[in-house]
Amino acid sequence: MHKKEYNYNYAFLMYDVNEKRVQKVFKICKKYFSHHQNSIFRGEITPSKLIKLKNDLKKIIDPNVDYVTIIKFVGKGSFAEEELGVSKNSEDIFI
Repeated sequence: MHKKEYNYNYAFLMYDVNEKRVQKVFKICKKYFSHHQNSIFRGEITPSKLIKLKNDLKKIIDPNVDYVTIIKFVGKGSFAEEELGVSKNSEDIFI
């Protein structure tokens, strides 16, 4: 059996990257999405542009320190989440 491939047409992208790379990551994301707020982008994207975006980001981020998540919408109520790098768990945040 083949795993079903989905064509995503809308996505949210959020990132938490080292200060040295913030501007580079911001510029890359701005090429593909609309800036929503702080480190959040969203918009329509083709599967081929999504691949290009991820390749561009992989050249810039340090996957051992930085974190990027892409939430891809397949249709109403359906989505898949893809992550690059290290997630910052809410348990790690001290007030």
